[in-house]
Amino acid sequence: MHKGVQQIKNKIAVSCIGLSLQLPFFVKAPTAVLGIHIMTTKLGIKELAAHLDISIASVSRALHNPNRVSTNMRQRVQAAARELGYEQNTLASGLRSSRTYNILVIIPKISDQFISGVIDSMESSAAQRGYSVLFCNSQGKREKELEYGKWVLSKRADGVIYFCETPPFSEDLMESDGFVLPPMVNSCEVNSSPSFKLEGYTIPSVTIDNVKAAYEITQHLIEQGHQRIAVITGGKHLVSSQQRLSGYRKALSHAEIALDKKLILDGDYTLESGERLAHELLTIEPRPTAVFCMSDVIAIGCMHSLKKEGVSIPNDIAVAGIDDIQFSSYCTPPLTTIAQPVEDIGKICVELLINIIEKNNIDDLHITLPHKLVLRESTQEN
Repeated sequence: MHKGVQQIKNKIAVSCIGLSLQLPFFVKAPTAVLGIHIMTTKLGIKELAAHLDISIASVSRALHNPNRVSTNMRQRVQAAARELGYEQNTLASGLRSSRTYNILVIIPKISDQFISGVIDSMESSAAQRGYSVLFCNSQGKREKELEYGKWVLSKRADGVIYFCETPPFSEDLMESDGFVLPPMVNSCEVNSSPSFKLEGYTIPSVTIDNVKAAYEITQHLIEQGHQRIAVITGGKHLVSSQQRLSGYRKALSHAEIALDKKLILDGDYTLESGERLAHELLTIEPRPTAVFCMSDVIAIGCMHSLKKEGVSIPNDIAVAGIDDIQFSSYCTPPLTTIAQPVEDIGKICVELLINIIEKNNIDDLHITLPHKLVLRESTQEN
């Protein structure tokens, strides 16, 4: 243990038959044993600063705004905090700053494997900055999104990250006089609501380039010799789906392949959608030789149906997706896909939101992260 630990002790008063003792702060003693009454005070930020012989402000920045101090200072403070058992009093901090140190995250479907990977990263990133995460499953229902949005307006959380295409507030509310937009970040879906055209509204976002990703996956199928390429969308109302459809169209156009609207099947980001639309796919004449699914979940459902119908993948129909969820590499055959940087999406969403909450300097409110084409056996013939 660090030699300075002995210099930082709880003030513990023990009175028993004229006996007074001082115990180290790290000794867990009962509050009353055989008439011995013990009063303890927890290690605070002042004691941590004294131990390190630096200012309270420096310790506070290292713990709550680590991007504003040097790497050496951050590591030094965090190491001492762990060693000395320092625990941030978020309740007291919140009372002083009117913050709850809670972040609200609204997700459309908690069972979605892609989203579950993102929120795992969000939770760990938030904890490093002293924040807790409140996860709310809207089940894709707008009324639930609006209800959860009230949590931020009623100060139960300091800000919100949402995966839906519009903020969790009604347009009437956003257009009303005196409405102040709370700190928020959009994850993976850019905003399409007419409200975002109003002066003064800009919603920070973190996403990949969906147009480019879809273009690359479609181009790969074209390079494999496919001319009849179907697409199963994630839903007409979702901007990510619209952008991916745009990338699909662009790839066909650049290859001088005529667009056949019969090959565009409107689905949603579910296994059931891929399974259902695979049957429709087989009724199209001439039959497509490849299908681009706008998510891995859709693709896995599609492959399941095609194999039940005796279709060989990829020899009869090649299948590709987007996301690179864990199950993608365990499919039979393994799925060609676009890998999204799941951990980075979660981490950067949280960092961006907390910087907005704490009014730190922000270089870019709209962050586009790189993706990667992952080639596997579902699009490449044996």
